[in-house]
Amino acid sequence: MIDLKSNARQAIIGWFLLIGLAATFAFLYLWSAIFPGPIDPSVSEFFSLEIANKARIYNSTPRILYIIKFSFQTILLFYLLFSSVGQTFFERLRKISRNYWLVSTLSILSIWTLIKISSLPFSYYAGYHWQKVWGFSTQNQSAWWIDYFKNSGIELLISIAGGLIFFWLVNRLTRYWWLVCAALFSLWLVIAHLCWPIVISPLFNHFEPLPDSAVVTMVDDLAQQAGLDISEVLVMDASKQTTLANAYFAGVGTTKRIVIYDTLLDNYSLPEVKAVIAHEMGHWRHNDIIYGLFYGIIGGFIVFGLLAALLKPWLPKNSTKPPQLWVALQLALLLLLFVSSPLQNAISREMEESADRFSLELTGDLNAEIQLQQNLARTSLSDLSPPRFIVWFSYSHPPALVRINALEDE
Repeated sequence: MIDLKSNARQAIIGWFLLIGLAATFAFLYLWSAIFPGPIDPSVSEFFSLEIANKARIYNSTPRILYIIKFSFQTILLFYLLFSSVGQTFFERLRKISRNYWLVSTLSILSIWTLIKISSLPFSYYAGYHWQKVWGFSTQNQSAWWIDYFKNSGIELLISIAGGLIFFWLVNRLTRYWWLVCAALFSLWLVIAHLCWPIVISPLFNHFEPLPDSAVVTMVDDLAQQAGLDISEVLVMDASKQTTLANAYFAGVGTTKRIVIYDTLLDNYSLPEVKAVIAHEMGHWRHNDIIYGLFYGIIGGFIVFGLLAALLKPWLPKNSTKPPQLWVALQLALLLLLFVSSPLQNAISREMEESADRFSLELTGDLNAEIQLQQNLARTSLSDLSPPRFIVWFSYSHPPALVRINALEDE
């Protein structure tokens, strides 16, 4: 049950503010997705209007589904937390066993299952069906489901382990549990960045050293020019899942690596591949992974500090914490991560712009840089004239036209 004493009323005010801000963002995002406005005429300088219109159609449905999914899950968790049906469910859960940890595990498992089932239609439609309709997915249904269950299994293990640690801390540490949670979350971020590239990623794809001697020579020349010691540049068999091309920089310490999709090597010219690798070297040179970890750690302490205030109604001081606490935590995290998206993405866009500048400085090939942005946008049907609010709220990379214009201004 909810404790509405004076120290909890402040939490209720915080909930209203958080829900109000999330509702405002969701409305503005949905409005922008449904009514994106006219396409910027300047797009025609680098792209055909046919491609621009096609890209607008392709992007509209996933955007609308994103907000519908968020709204549906928010309402579902809210209903489970505050309705008589939800209270009855948790009362029955507590009657299953007198063992507190078994009840806590069942609470974590049931909420995870509920969220997973409610999100499955959206994941399937946007992640598989829509990609198949537009010719981007190369997977059959079986392969998609295998990857889906692998992801789900990893998420479940992390959720149960993290959830039980959370319940243990809030029961043992009445006042400072959030500081310890934030410290453990920081440690998890570092471990994940170290281990994910070598433990989890190979469960979904095969990675091998660059086989093309011309590309290897080009990478060595770029690394020497940039003053970097590049220990690993790997090729990922992305073609087993998608036709889209990409590359990324991952890991910290001894697991640092540049990963290139095989679709990029197969379908793009050597100067374009050079521009991509130079861009990823920019992330390496600028220590973007380290800065990302730092921002993640700071953000973790802020989020857990806010959770300490928001969760007060479900944190009785002199008794064990109720299983409803896990629902309150999931709802608060869902809302906090949603409203903090603009800040997270602004940081990411700045890093990408900086890496673009570094790439141009390193290659000195403006034509290849622009050609790369054009081809990436065309083949992935990136929205060439996205609504400003959607860019501000959810774009981790600058839009293609912004990137091209910034390159020309250098």
